[in-house]
Order: sequence, then structure tokens, then C-alpha cells
Amino acid sequence: MSTDNIAQSASQTRSDGVRLAAGDAELTVHPDNGCRIGSLRVGGLELLRQGAKYGCFPMVPWCGRIDHGRFRSGAELHQMPVNSPPHAIHGTGRNLRWHTARSSATAAAFTYDLADPAAPWPYPGTVTQLVELAEDGRSLTLTLGVEASGDSFPAQAGWHPWFVRNLAAAGAESGTGASAQLDFAAEWQEERGADHLPTGRRLVPKPGPWDDCFGMPRGVDVTLTWPGLLELKITSRAEWVVVYDEQDAAVCVEPQSGPPNGLNTLPRLVTPIDPLEISTTWSWKPLA
Repeated sequence: MSTDNIAQSASQTRSDGVRLAAGDAELTVHPDNGCRIGSLRVGGLELLRQGAKYGCFPMVPWCGRIDHGRFRSGAELHQMPVNSPPHAIHGTGRNLRWHTARSSATAAAFTYDLADPAAPWPYPGTVTQLVELAEDGRSLTLTLGVEASGDSFPAQAGWHPWFVRNLAAAGAESGTGASAQLDFAAEWQEERGADHLPTGRRLVPKPGPWDDCFGMPRGVDVTLTWPGLLELKITSRAEWVVVYDEQDAAVCVEPQSGPPNGLNTLPRLVTPIDPLEISTTWSWKPLA
């Protein structure tokens, strides 16, 4: 995804975020807070857990945990900050201020420089996130691109949405509303070791609760249903998804370009002529 095609600075970043709206859906992106979607409301219902750490944030330039924060690129060993001891987790993009490249009523593009001094990533390049709300307000497509401007490097990209587990009829963040139900059919589950990293063994998927990575080689396809209120489908051409539902407040369904610790176990090189790109689409329909 070349940033040459992004019209520059059609709108300025505001402290209250960039708002998109169509039909009965509206969302707010906060480029100053890791370019996370802070709110997604459909028919007056808030679908994302509220709070500065929550919403839906991009995981880039890696997803999940890196073993003790270390990864190799060729002969070089790199150390990332250990922000979830003993590992590094969820990339650096969620901690940075992104630049709003353009925005309209239903779409916006954001970028940040991988060489940003606030992001301890050893390779120069650019990350771009596109946020596109369908004109009918019935779906949202997110796209991440990682481009190298110098040496090649391994990278991953994905999203970490915190969906509200309970939707109250009045649209409250949580409460006595319908409890979310998950439905998906993975081909395998990555065995999770005591260190929370995949062991390399693939298992027949087990019942939850989960903090686990699943393989879906025909593409991610997960349905989240709040009975009587809303059905949300999360799809992606990516082959990996992490599902986390161990908290009472939220359920996380995380499409990503590789498994946790993938910089070490399944590296995908980004080169100046071969960027990394991943998209996910969330589509919804009311059940009431």
C-alpha cells in the first residue's frame, strides 16, 4: 500500500479523534492514541469496550508476544522493550501518535514512521492504516500496510478489538444485555505453552475459554452474536486469528498475519518491493 497514493492533510487530527458515520453506524479513530478505534456504535449500541487501553488498536510491526522481546533478522539479534514480562507484546504502533493523511465522511487514512524515535524498531519504513465505513453503514473494512524504505525486515500486522461482552438494550457498555456468543470453525489450535507462546504443536480446537491462536487457512471467519440484538461477522484473507475471552467485560477476536512469536517462528520479510498488507472486514446486521 503506497503512501504516494494518499492525498495529504485533507483534515487535521483533533484531540477528540476523527469521526466517520454512515447509516446508523458511527466510529471514532484516535490517531493520537495509537490510531485505535475508540468507539463503534451501531444503532445506538456501543460495540467496543471503552477506555484508553481498549477500543480496537492495530498490532504492528508484530502481533502478540515475542519470546523475551528478542527476534533475529539475518545474523542480527534485536531486543524489543519487555512490556509484558517476560515478553514484548502487541507491537509499538499502539503507543504512538499517528498522522492523519486524509479523511472524509466515511473513510480515513493514517500513517506513522517506523523510525519514530518513540518506537524502538530497528528498521526504517512506513505503516499505513485505512479505515473505511461502507456507505450503507453495514460494514467496516480496516487495512494495514507495512513498507520498508531500507533493509528488509520481518514484520506482522493485525488488530486487537475489545468487543463488549454484554450489550444492554439502552446501549450501555455492559450490564444486563445479551451476552456475546462466539462461533468459528478453525482447522487447528496452536498449543500454548506455560510461557503463553505457541509450542509448535497443532491441536484439534478445544473448548474455551481461550487466549489462543487458531489456524484458518481459507481465511478468518468468526461470528459474534448478541442474541436478539446484533450479529457481527469478522472476516479476513489472513490465516491466523487469536481469540481471547477470559475477561468478563469483553471478547477479543484478532485477525493477524502470523502467529504469536511469528517474527521468530514464521518470519514474513517486508522488502522495498514487497510490502506487507492485511485487511479485515466487520459486517453486521440487527437481530431485533
